[in-house]
Amino acid sequence: MWRTLILAALLTLAASAQDEFRVYTEHPRLFLTTQRLRLLKRERDRDSMRWRQFDLLVRASAQMREPGFALALHYEVTGDAGIGRRAVDWALGPGADLRQLALVYDWCQPLLSAAQSKTLAAKISRLAGQRAGTDVEAVRDRVLAFIAVSDDTHAEESALRETVLEWWRRETAPQLASGQAVISPDQLFALFETLHAIRDNLKIDLRENAADYFRELPTYQVLANYPAPLAAPENEYRIPVYQGSGEPDLDRAALARAAGLSAVAFDNNALENQYLQGWLIQDRFMLQGVFGAPYEFLWANPYQPGLSYFQLPVFFHDKHSGALFLRSNWEDDAIWFGIYQGEAQLFREGRVTVLNHKGPLARKAEAIPVGDASVVLGRNPMQFPMEGGRVLVVALKPRAKYLVETDDEEMMELETDGAGTLVLEYPGDWAAGVRIQEAMHGSDGTQVGVGSPGGQPRAGVAGGGRINGRAAGVSTR
Repeated sequence: MWRTLILAALLTLAASAQDEFRVYTEHPRLFLTTQRLRLLKRERDRDSMRWRQFDLLVRASAQMREPGFALALHYEVTGDAGIGRRAVDWALGPGADLRQLALVYDWCQPLLSAAQSKTLAAKISRLAGQRAGTDVEAVRDRVLAFIAVSDDTHAEESALRETVLEWWRRETAPQLASGQAVISPDQLFALFETLHAIRDNLKIDLRENAADYFRELPTYQVLANYPAPLAAPENEYRIPVYQGSGEPDLDRAALARAAGLSAVAFDNNALENQYLQGWLIQDRFMLQGVFGAPYEFLWANPYQPGLSYFQLPVFFHDKHSGALFLRSNWEDDAIWFGIYQGEAQLFREGRVTVLNHKGPLARKAEAIPVGDASVVLGRNPMQFPMEGGRVLVVALKPRAKYLVETDDEEMMELETDGAGTLVLEYPGDWAAGVRIQEAMHGSDGTQVGVGSPGGQPRAGVAGGGRINGRAAGVSTR
């Protein structure tokens, strides 16, 4: 194992030595590659729905929620200097959103006089120095700023090197891979803006440092949404999972959709992203409001057909973080169960119920059916009847050993995931009783018994058995 770790470290150092952290690209540097700008102008020329809505809002002088971003994007696509100057005026005024300032500086460069360019660059550099924090949005803002204002002095080099080598490769990517860090569906947009900016200007694909995470991410982006859409005056929204029982945040929903669109734009050849595209490209979810329309126009690609998400499994499970999502089917009225940041939720008949597993529970558990699967609130010890299929035993101790005994089968010792869940798989036509108790181990790790409500151990046998010829254990999918 040590040899493997040392080899991985050496390979990382070798890759880092070959990386270039100076920006040599011409403006526009941020997101508007030659290929993407060509696509956006094509959308303008064919007067597509997305362009028509975005253009209507800008030309009607609607109060855009992010005026610097929206006006600068419109200028890049149309060349309309009057609209571009509105973006410049906003940036040179009291506007202090670092991300938007970087976009205006980058996209409206032909409209800036030498004095204006110097003033705006100084403003961006000052705000970048004040934008502290290591959360994904703060890092994204600084990355866009450093890239936008880079010049022949290459002052951006040290900041971008630290971002890639320290923040990403040493800290964030390993935490994502291990489940120690979880990025919410809406904050994924800031992550993908960072990925785009780094790859477009430094030719570094940050996904390589957490390949498994990004391979599973598109399925997460689909299943981490409640089944029933929410109808708003401007369009319908898919609502991404959130903690608690408050009202959904439509800005958060818009950013989660933008995250999916930008993920597809980053790699439209990946099979997983083609299913994500099939989920996103339905016109009824097209963002048409003053906040979402610029994102929709910038990142959506209607020429990418996508694959039917009905072919995706209705179950997602990350055993590291414990994130888990399950649907009964792909219809809008489906029953949905999820574990998000340790909170178990059930969505049924348009309502979210947070499952409260605190307090006394009966030893005989009652299963909650979700399609062909069952969800059981865990307790120690417990027993329940099983009629086949997938059984999710939730709310146990995280990363703890449990003994699982099924009628007519050997006892098995299994470990829960990062949120305290056991995922058991049984043949669909098999009925049996299941008994679960926490395993007890000595200081040397060997099993000495199983836990009991009174804390007294009793003898038990750990097994590595199989259920009717199929392995049972913690599932990664």
